[in-house]
Amino acid sequence: MTGRFSLRAALLGLLLGALLIAGCGSSANGEGDGTHPDYESALAGAPAPLAQLHAQENELIAGGIDAYEKRIASLRGYPVVANLWASWCGPCRFEFPAFQRLSARYGKKVAFVGIDSEDSDDAASTFLSEEPVPYPSYTDPDKEIFDSLGARGFPDTAFYDRAGNLCYLKQGPYTDDADLEADIKTYALQQGQCETG
Repeated sequence: MTGRFSLRAALLGLLLGALLIAGCGSSANGEGDGTHPDYESALAGAPAPLAQLHAQENELIAGGIDAYEKRIASLRGYPVVANLWASWCGPCRFEFPAFQRLSARYGKKVAFVGIDSEDSDDAASTFLSEEPVPYPSYTDPDKEIFDSLGARGFPDTAFYDRAGNLCYLKQGPYTDDADLEADIKTYALQQGQCETG
């Protein structure tokens, strides 16, 4: 009797585990399924500095912290949302669809960039080909950008105001679109400069 009960419990556990895994892939949030918004339509008519970002969709840009800081400076006048990710990071993959959807929704007002840290270019390129975003990512193999932001893990997301000041660093993943959208509205779409220091 005990053996039969253990077998049933084990089978039930496997079935529940399979359902949970399948459910994660089919929800509106969570790891992507290869579909994404129509970026071309959603972002048509974006201002020139943001359109330049969109023209570099899915590109991995080398140059480390110098290239990253130069881009942030070039985006003065626009708030910036910078997502720190890696292709091997499960929580990064889980939140990526939210960045796909919300960069399409807000990409004519907010500059989105990625920071691909502690990753291989091949793995990152493969991931971006499966889950494309309408903006480039800066490669950060030595974690210089990661360290400059005060990041502690993956993923993290940095919010800059229109003057290029770092306003807020969200540590950890976004679990749904609503949380990311709330932070975009609070830290990116605010008027004026954020409180610093």
